[in-house]
Amino acid sequence: MFILYAIPIGILLGLLLGGRPTGLAALQFRWPWLIIAGLLVQVVLFTDAVAARVGELGPAVGPIIYVGSTAAVFAGVLRNVRIPGMALVALGALSNLAAIAANGGYMPAGAAAMAALGKTDPTIYSNSAVVTHPALEPLTDIFAIPAWVPFANIFSIGDVLIGLGVVVIVAAAMRLDPASVVAPAPTRDEATRPA
Repeated sequence: MFILYAIPIGILLGLLLGGRPTGLAALQFRWPWLIIAGLLVQVVLFTDAVAARVGELGPAVGPIIYVGSTAAVFAGVLRNVRIPGMALVALGALSNLAAIAANGGYMPAGAAAMAALGKTDPTIYSNSAVVTHPALEPLTDIFAIPAWVPFANIFSIGDVLIGLGVVVIVAAAMRLDPASVVAPAPTRDEATRPA
């Protein structure tokens, strides 16, 4: 959700700092498939039809898939930590992963934050659950974007760090010259892998 705002803010900041959108072409991610796959699993998992079905399979199925996909995204982010701003994304992802894992595969949602958006505790499997005294409470979804803001939702400090990291990644990349960027040298595993 924060990424919806982070990308245009990053582009605006990049332009203000003299960057150009063409610099974004210089971004070179390693293992992008892992990040994309993890996020796609979550998008599918939390659609109402799938979430209802997953809930019927047993109380542990959804949390296992959620924690596994979140860990996959985190691994993909770590693989790219050399990119300016990605360390912030990694810290935010680790914060969220810790809160989710410490609370049994759910991201606890603050009752006050949910109420601020007029939401209630979900009745089908969801990545969020209202918990009275969650583990690692400061890292959970205890904040809410005002309901009048488009795409208003609850969020955590980890989401803020991820959003800030994305702003830095986009703004810094816009200052790059795509023609002058050299592809990173392959790792030992990549170099020895047959073509």
